[in-house]
Amino acid sequence: MGCLHEGHLRLVDRARRSVGPEGRVVVSIYVNPIQFGANEDLSRYPRDLTRDLQLCRARGVDAVFAPGDREIYPKSEKHPHSTYVVEELLAGGMEGAARPTHFRGVTTVVAKLFNLVLPDIAIFGSKDFQQAAVVGRMIRDLNFPVRLIVVPTVREKDGLAMSSRNRYLSVEERQQACVLYRAIRMARRRVRESSSGVPGARLCREVAGMIGKEPDARVEYVSVFDPATLLPVRSASRGMQLALAVFVGKTRLIDNGEL
Repeated sequence: MGCLHEGHLRLVDRARRSVGPEGRVVVSIYVNPIQFGANEDLSRYPRDLTRDLQLCRARGVDAVFAPGDREIYPKSEKHPHSTYVVEELLAGGMEGAARPTHFRGVTTVVAKLFNLVLPDIAIFGSKDFQQAAVVGRMIRDLNFPVRLIVVPTVREKDGLAMSSRNRYLSVEERQQACVLYRAIRMARRRVRESSSGVPGARLCREVAGMIGKEPDARVEYVSVFDPATLLPVRSASRGMQLALAVFVGKTRLIDNGEL
């Protein structure tokens, strides 16, 4: 959605490696209104297209597709936009439960971008683990001729996952936000030290308790789940996934990691 950072640019690098020097790398930049809820940050979401274009040019991007709302959702009184793409299995929990209309917006706009740009390969980041899974299922179920590649999360030196929304954080909140990755590492240690796995509900409580010690942090959800089905698991064992959403001050952050 723009306001590019090094995490986004790693996707560009992976795209270039995938298509080679003779291939074409296209970056789509669009703040998609229908994936935001009524009380979310659509109006203040950070935008800096001039800087984004400079970064893309420096990274060897061949084309930037930066449409406006009228191009993506053309409508009139006689012809309102009324067609949406909905994934009904993987999109229900975690982000889908916390933000009920979010994934309908994601799958709809990604389907539109696929149809408009006609890519052979699509590169997504694993910080939005559920999003990548939902898009992958949409590609499979709707027979899009697109190969999905998911790139590992890019982190700051202190472990905080790179995100455009990090710029909302004050200096103090930025320090507190590091607890998300510390909590993931703690969960990994707990699983590694257990020979028979850790009860999933207990591990979620431990993660939430650790995060809740930060004065400005409020946990929205913590989930331990099977990465293939996205369903919660009773026992947290090696290879399972942990995901969380946390408000630090007024800023909502997400993160995840393999256990």
